[in-house]
Amino acid sequence: MPQFDQSTVENTLLKLLSVDGFARLSGEMERVDLPLRHVLVASDVPTTHVCFLERGLGSMVVSSTDEEVVEIGHIVPEGASGMHVVLAVETTPTRTFMQVAGSGIMVPMETFQRALADDPEMKDFFLRYVHTTVLQLAHSALANARYNMHERLARWILMCHDRLEGNNLAITHEFLALMLGVRRSGVTNELHVLEGVHAIRSTRGNVRILDREKLIEIAGGCYGVPEREYEKVLGLPHCAR
Repeated sequence: MPQFDQSTVENTLLKLLSVDGFARLSGEMERVDLPLRHVLVASDVPTTHVCFLERGLGSMVVSSTDEEVVEIGHIVPEGASGMHVVLAVETTPTRTFMQVAGSGIMVPMETFQRALADDPEMKDFFLRYVHTTVLQLAHSALANARYNMHERLARWILMCHDRLEGNNLAITHEFLALMLGVRRSGVTNELHVLEGVHAIRSTRGNVRILDREKLIEIAGGCYGVPEREYEKVLGLPHCAR
């Protein structure tokens, strides 16, 4: 098994760990490819690994009993999947899978849980990260309740832009519909609104950011608070844009 160097890993959480904390995990780390639709966390099934993404984008989704599905958060190279175990929960009804293919570093759940038990500082660090994911969920609920569709769409595009490299986002209309909890036709109409003000250019399977500042203006107050909280509680800017 290859040795991992903390200075060269591409996951923000792993970079921010103490040297001792990283050492507690590194012996069992495995770098893996994460293809499109790969499941990181299955609903109601004990999670076997924590995955620290280095590239790509995972979606956390929740399903109702009548099979309505909506995205509630992102897992990206600044974060990790399987964080419900930090709260002493073995399984979760939510599901996490790759919406944009990438790669990551897997750590067996037993190794991760043992490290948390042996290192209170490390456990506190991951609890702070869980706090930022809960805040992201809270602001998604706020956006859904109080903001118009094009404002919510601008927010989600900004969030994807923060977390993916470059200005071309390989995201489909189906993905955006899942994120926003609407029909695909509704997403298409709202993309046209953002194209009309020259904020983006949308083609099949791709959204190109033309004017990030325009998107921030459109999103208004539903974008920015979770991003600033991430920086505050973990001590590193959410993104370098």
